[in-house]
Amino acid sequence: MMNIREIQNMLPHRYPFLLIDRIIDIESKVKAVGFKNVTVNEPFFQGHFPDNPIMPGVLIIEAMAQVSGILAFHSGAKGNSVYFMSIEKAKFRKPVVPGDQLRFEVNVLQQRNKVWKFFGQAFVDDQVVAEAEFTAMVTEREL
Repeated sequence: MMNIREIQNMLPHRYPFLLIDRIIDIESKVKAVGFKNVTVNEPFFQGHFPDNPIMPGVLIIEAMAQVSGILAFHSGAKGNSVYFMSIEKAKFRKPVVPGDQLRFEVNVLQQRNKVWKFFGQAFVDDQVVAEAEFTAMVTEREL
């Protein structure tokens, strides 16, 4: 288990762009499970959409990627940043709204040097709300 402080020690993201609250399961080089509690106070709900708040799909994918970054760093990846290289087969199956708790399950599909390929799914309760394959590179952040 990792709490928010431990997550902040591994990822460079901060509010309002740190999109995960907790990691509950992690197996190096294999899988990780994390959570985000979606609240009406999220800044993106002001414009997406004021009368019908829906979490943007790209932010759901970003949150999956943040869980994947934790998995890569926990697995010994060298660097301090993870950058998207590609997103494939993204599907959005159900809107995510305030009050939902997102559970992210990510699995390593492949890892070569600094390049990692993942498959991730986002769930609300036991229903898949989004999924994607994505590739990322772990590297040193340029200052």
